[in-house]
Amino acid sequence: MARNTNYPKSFSHIGITVPDIHKGVKFYSEVMGWYIIMEASKIKKERETAIGQMCIDVFGEEWTEFEIAHLSTSDGIGVELFSFPNGIKEAPEFNPFNTGLFHFCVQDPDIEKLIDQIVAHGGKQRMPIREYYPEDKPFKMCYVEDPFGIVFEIYTHSYELTYSSGAYAK
Repeated sequence: MARNTNYPKSFSHIGITVPDIHKGVKFYSEVMGWYIIMEASKIKKERETAIGQMCIDVFGEEWTEFEIAHLSTSDGIGVELFSFPNGIKEAPEFNPFNTGLFHFCVQDPDIEKLIDQIVAHGGKQRMPIREYYPEDKPFKMCYVEDPFGIVFEIYTHSYELTYSSGAYAK
């Protein structure tokens, strides 16, 4: 049997489009505690710089400007917040059954306090707090929404600890 020489790639960042860049930075820095790496700035469509050309490559020709801010989680995962002036300002309907990214997950051992803060800042709790393995592990989880309708999940423990040595049913 051939040896697998592939190795797990690390997660660098995620991009999230919000309707208002300043409200997005405020929510994610104050409620989630993420570090502001680069304050919100405006990017205009142009071909004279590498950034301008890269944005045209990514977004095509049908834009003139957008705003972007860079944040970071405590473990160094980057979060790019985008705001486009002509974009739809409501989050798409939550539909995990269609192909595509439908959530991201953060970790906080004080899940109740974080959910209270999310709700106090205009977000929503989508379900009761649940335990994956109530008989074996005190690990909790819950799906929530930010104030813009973007769905994400909260775990109290790491992904590895949550799923190690156990399947969903015994």
